[in-house]
Amino acid sequence: MKQRITLFACLALGYFLSNFFRAANAVIAGDLTRELALTPADLGLMTSLFYAGFALVQLPLGAALDRVGPRVALPALMLVGAAGSLLFAGATSFAPLAAGRTLLGVGMAGNLMGAIKAFGIWIEPKRVATITSLMVGTGALGALAAATPLAWLNEQLGWRSVFTWGALVIVLSAGAIAAFTRNAPEGVAWRAVAGTSGDGGFGQIFRDGRFWRLAPVNFFLIGTLLAVQTLWGGPYLFDVLRLDPFAAGNLLLFLSSGVVAGYFACGSLADRFGLRQVTTTAVAVFVAAQSVFALPGFAPPAALIAPVFFAFGFAGAFNLVLLAQVRALFPPSMSGRAATALNLFGFAGSALIQWWMGLIVAAFPPDAAGRSPQIAYATAFGCTALCAALALGWYAAPTSLSKSVPIER
Repeated sequence: MKQRITLFACLALGYFLSNFFRAANAVIAGDLTRELALTPADLGLMTSLFYAGFALVQLPLGAALDRVGPRVALPALMLVGAAGSLLFAGATSFAPLAAGRTLLGVGMAGNLMGAIKAFGIWIEPKRVATITSLMVGTGALGALAAATPLAWLNEQLGWRSVFTWGALVIVLSAGAIAAFTRNAPEGVAWRAVAGTSGDGGFGQIFRDGRFWRLAPVNFFLIGTLLAVQTLWGGPYLFDVLRLDPFAAGNLLLFLSSGVVAGYFACGSLADRFGLRQVTTTAVAVFVAAQSVFALPGFAPPAALIAPVFFAFGFAGAFNLVLLAQVRALFPPSMSGRAATALNLFGFAGSALIQWWMGLIVAAFPPDAAGRSPQIAYATAFGCTALCAALALGWYAAPTSLSKSVPIER
């Protein structure tokens, strides 16, 4: 029991840091723009590179998790993230800022997938969904720390100091995983055996039609969630509602609180109502929440934004349920690769959607104060809402009910 608690704590800390760094730009976007003269397109591209780095290593990460285990794979990647945090902190132009952001994404890329792999070995099957949900909900508190608390730290220390000290915390977290966790309980085999029956590698995964029902939903669900939570939620509040960083941070706290609540709740809801049902309902709520911001000429009051942000975050957190579905499609020896293959689409979506939203916003001329107009954001949110709705239709189409995604709890 003590080893499982230690494993949980170390992996939750790593995931906390992943959430913190991915969400940080939403609060410090104004400072980055002023100090480094970034355009909206620059800001969107630079921030999206975290997810590009994340996506870049998903497939080799999956192979590493199945072959050398999370105890080795995670710390090695996290040291790359520490270097990225230092590079980001010292950047004086776009290029090193972008490089640092990319390395941070690479460094944080394994924290959730490593936990999913480890829990599949350490935790009895009937409790894996619940324990994973609890760990992800705990780790997602990092996004809360990247809202109002980060705004306060930025005011006191400056964003450069935050990222400098953050690098040290990453190194300490990596050391804790290496020193205090194991790939499996003593006497339990964990390593996948090459040539194991049913193990066809990534080719088997990508040839499975059921996988392609899940991939578009994950692309637009987690992709849009992170694009808004970690960047475009902040500029929207600055430009459309004319809020200061602390007021914007308070509203972003509702979004991140929704994500945390969703991660804590999704496992038990899936156990009770079934994976397909909760996924379909969550994505429908996700589309409806975005539609509020997609109305031309409508600037919702803060009193409305708070619950909409919460619902948006809560529904977006159900991407974790998609990972449970894809794991159930393949043998246990392929669990790391199956999860990272699906995660590749989620974080490719995060990188591309964040960038695309920047291009859309930048297509509308700003006002004299440099603020983008409401119609720019309405267009961006309208595009993401439509795409998520189409992905939901593909996932929930009648032809998929019996064959494409038959997993239920």
